[in-house]
Amino acid sequence: MSIFLDKNSLIIVQGMTGSEGMKHTRRMLKGGSNIVGGVNPKKAGESVDVDGTMLPVFGTVADAMAATGANVSVIFVPPAFAKSAVMEAIDAGIGLAVVITEGIPVHDSASFWAYSVSKGNKTRIIGPNCPGIISPGKSNAGITPSDISGPGPIGLVSKSGTLTYQMMFELRDIGISTAIGIGGDPVIGTTHIDALAAFEADPETKAIVLIGEIGGDSEEKAAAYIKDNVTKPVVAYVAGFTAPEGKTMGHAGAIVSGSAGTAQAKKEAFEKVGVKVGKTPSETAALMRGVIASL
Repeated sequence: MSIFLDKNSLIIVQGMTGSEGMKHTRRMLKGGSNIVGGVNPKKAGESVDVDGTMLPVFGTVADAMAATGANVSVIFVPPAFAKSAVMEAIDAGIGLAVVITEGIPVHDSASFWAYSVSKGNKTRIIGPNCPGIISPGKSNAGITPSDISGPGPIGLVSKSGTLTYQMMFELRDIGISTAIGIGGDPVIGTTHIDALAAFEADPETKAIVLIGEIGGDSEEKAAAYIKDNVTKPVVAYVAGFTAPEGKTMGHAGAIVSGSAGTAQAKKEAFEKVGVKVGKTPSETAALMRGVIASL
């Protein structure tokens, strides 16, 4: 089992023929993902040779889905065109849209999220500004390296791409069911809570690592959700204990205002509901090792 992505996922890449799209299409294919085509209106009808695999290019997401049965799109479209690309995927009714693009205006992200809701939330959006989602040994939709961890019982949800990779690597001898990088922008499609609910329902996920960061209140909301809805053990790490107040740090959503959104406040919210919080990523991994050993 895995959440949102499995060995049967059929993936198209919007922006496949661009430099970033092609680089990561190559990496996803090498990692075992089932990439069935790309989307670029200017190159519709062409085929692209990706390390010996010929991939068709379609003019629209709808055309790609009709021809290939694709149910996942990974979006590598420049920020100015990302809103229309996501809305096109929503209009086509694709099940999962993974928005890798960084630097999308918050208003655009809010617009395509609201558009998805207006269409009945049939398309799950992950991101934007995220590494995507990987179910090791099954499939990878995004930019996460495929070889840093194998399959296992730990579910991972993280705001940070880099910390996703580090945690997967630190726990590589135990293994990951699914790692989902939700992104650190102020408006994102899939939240910590969405991932927690899916991991709770996944019989092969035995424990969960949650990585948060300063800014906003998604971690506090996740803590409240864990208290009432999650029976599996959760350990957490919150990035940004040394961040100065009022300064945007890395992700657009990582900004502290007064006492709201601080790492300490988030740590206390987790600990209040019985979630152990590591001071460093390595300490968090060690906490998870202890949890797995006790199961």
